[in-house]
Amino acid sequence: MANFKLHFIPLGGVTDVTKNMYVYELHENDKLKDILIVDCGIGFPKEKELGVDFVIPDISYLKDKTDKIRAVLVTHGHEDHTSALPYHYTALGKPPVYASALTSVFLENKFKEFGERAAINKISFEKEYRFGDFTIKFIKMTHSIPDATHILIKTPVGNFYHGPDFKFDLTPPYGSPPDFYEITKAGHAGVTCLLSDCLGAEREGLTQSESAVSATFEHEMRRTKGKFIMTTFSSNISRIRQCVEAAIKFNRKIVFMGRSMRENTRLASEIGYLPIPQSLFAKEEDVLRLSPNKVCMIVAGSQGQYDSALSKLARNQNKFIKIKPGDKIVFSSDPIPGNEDEVYSVIEDLSLLGADVVYTDIAESLHASGHGNIEDLKFLIRFTNPNYFIPIGGTIRHQRQYQKIVGDLGFDEKKVFMLKEGETVWFIPHKAYLGDKVDAKNVFVDAYGIGDIGNLVLRDRKTLSTEGIVFAFLVVDSTGKLVSQPKILSKGFVFEKSEDELFSRAVSAIEKKLKPHGDQIVEINSLKRDIIKDLEDFFFKEKGREPLVVVDVIQI
Repeated sequence: MANFKLHFIPLGGVTDVTKNMYVYELHENDKLKDILIVDCGIGFPKEKELGVDFVIPDISYLKDKTDKIRAVLVTHGHEDHTSALPYHYTALGKPPVYASALTSVFLENKFKEFGERAAINKISFEKEYRFGDFTIKFIKMTHSIPDATHILIKTPVGNFYHGPDFKFDLTPPYGSPPDFYEITKAGHAGVTCLLSDCLGAEREGLTQSESAVSATFEHEMRRTKGKFIMTTFSSNISRIRQCVEAAIKFNRKIVFMGRSMRENTRLASEIGYLPIPQSLFAKEEDVLRLSPNKVCMIVAGSQGQYDSALSKLARNQNKFIKIKPGDKIVFSSDPIPGNEDEVYSVIEDLSLLGADVVYTDIAESLHASGHGNIEDLKFLIRFTNPNYFIPIGGTIRHQRQYQKIVGDLGFDEKKVFMLKEGETVWFIPHKAYLGDKVDAKNVFVDAYGIGDIGNLVLRDRKTLSTEGIVFAFLVVDSTGKLVSQPKILSKGFVFEKSEDELFSRAVSAIEKKLKPHGDQIVEINSLKRDIIKDLEDFFFKEKGREPLVVVDVIQI
């Protein structure tokens, strides 16, 4: 008789809001049989000011298991669930990918940008899918983007309800409401573990419907005498469509700004998710000749990204469009945790240019969260009635609040696994327990490469940005004796007027270090390390600072 175990391995998305990637491993008689991956998204690092663009999950755990990967299932089209897949697809063995209609279109376009094609299958909500001993049912769900799904994963160990980013929106502006029948049906059949979005676990009540924002756009647009500018996530097609419909009502020309915004709205239009009369389209260069009160701009950059279309407007760097008094900028998204400073900096810059900036701190109805509040989370718990819980898609504090919600409903709080990065859970019939940790470090991506920005590089970049850099140039003979006086230069370390005296004493310290040691030949790399260490100690003692010290030794 076969004995089955299921190993749940989050490679991202358990202590941060982004970089979602979840692995389900099915073992038969202690032998790995099938692997299923759910989502593969990017994250937004604290290190972005040090030249890091974003992070992707570490898949080193899967590198020797690619023959067991049966499929990648993608729950919706937001970048923190999709955009790392092109980076990892080949290394994962090019497994088949399954996603809903809009999500499939977004994924196909991302692969095209990489010059690749992937086996992306558009799912049907009416059928079940079989991957090895996994049986899958996609369930219609509502979020802040159309075509979001939850997934019921049936295994020989039990049924797992994978419930990422969601809210129970009974009146979505487009598409169907949640499929409550399938959710409750899953609950009646028995759910071993509920993996639930927890980002709204601190907010009381139910999350308001996405439809509530339509009236806000119309109200704000009616009161705007200049250009009307709305910013949100470029994948938030529901929000974009509501703004477009308000613009059509007020006969404003529609300008999409930012590469991702133009591309995503084009794709959505092609499959009928964003109908816009051709006569109302305009380009950036057209804005110069249009009356400001006839312009509606929908702009990427709601998270304050430095090179985004919105940031360039805020810094007055767009050659066709200038922000002027009378213009209104509406932020129709909340900052992702960790992005607050960047968002408020852009708001400050726009305000300095004379614009009327409206954001959720001063007008709550501008944005309807895509994540369920406490009552939404309670409903999903009641509908599925699971034995165990794993909160996903939130921070540690959100996990803790979710655990309290579980306890308030009468469930055992000890059955909530509040996982940290790299922690895993094993499930066997009627039991679950923590497994061994796996590598789940951040893989950094910048404009020049993937994963080649290690901790040492980040440390050096941080040192450069805060402490400066000191260069020391030495010419020595084969015994390490100085041929000429050392030369020291610095950038960003000390005020120029104090350099000469400080560096004179540093040179003396080097000369003392390099007194002749007979005819013994010195090893250059060892010499460099010794001088770097001595200079680091010297500068810290003299100035209390630790610049990056670079020593170049020329041996003649």
